Amino acid sequence: MFAFRTQGFNGYAVQFSPFFEDRLACASAANFGLVGNGRLWILRSGAGPQGMDVEKLYDTQDGLYGLAWSEQHENQLVTSSGDGSIKLWDITLSEFPIQHWTEHTKEVYSVNWNLIRKDTFLSASWDLTWLPERRESLATFGAHQHCVYEAIWSPHEADVFASACGDRIVRVWDVRQPAQPAMTIHGHQGEVLSLDWNKYQPHTIATGSVDKSIRVWDARRPDRELGCALGHEYAVRRVRYSPHHAHLLASASYDMTVRVWDMQ
Repeated sequence: MFAFRTQGFNGYAVQFSPFFEDRLACASAANFGLVGNGRLWILRSGAGPQGMDVEKLYDTQDGLYGLAWSEQHENQLVTSSGDGSIKLWDITLSEFPIQHWTEHTKEVYSVNWNLIRKDTFLSASWDLTWLPERRESLATFGAHQHCVYEAIWSPHEADVFASACGDRIVRVWDVRQPAQPAMTIHGHQGEVLSLDWNKYQPHTIATGSVDKSIRVWDARRPDRELGCALGHEYAVRRVRYSPHHAHLLASASYDMTVRVWDMQ
């Protein structure tokens, strides 16, 4: 397991690059995201004394809560912020974003790129679907009663996504039937802050929670837990499966660590 300390910032999101297996990005916020600046970290695994090294840094005026690598451009990614904005970055260019969106009125906790429709991404706030070249969202999902911390597209079905919510419930949605979720998953003892689908196992979902645990589920049997990983000292703010290895999972926590797990 590698660990990299995001000194002075609390990790909110982490994701492997879909193009380079040793590149990760981490979105972070000062003071647990309550007040202060944000920082986007571009990291290389397998380098440096900690097993990971900094490739590039971007500082922002407000805390960063989410990020998603583009599925079309190897050097581009989007971030979501505490001020309600979404920004598109190109890490080969300057320190400023190349595009931004401001339709959300409250914190945007996550963004996620569609693996099948590669020109579309999803954002979750207090859910909206976007095209990068458009200024306004395509659709809104408003059935949640609590804050939505994350929404993630299925890598296997273009119209299906899952959401992690403050009521401790994971919901699976079909955009063709937006009124109600197609499925719900219960099991965490605290708010569910993050989730991710496994690219190699179509029905497998990993979740991270305020209860400091990472849990793995089979969406076909939502009442059965497949596995659990413990080790973080505080809430698990983000979990992401590797796009290159079926059993590798990265996590970012309020304990100021990024961890890589073998979930086999």
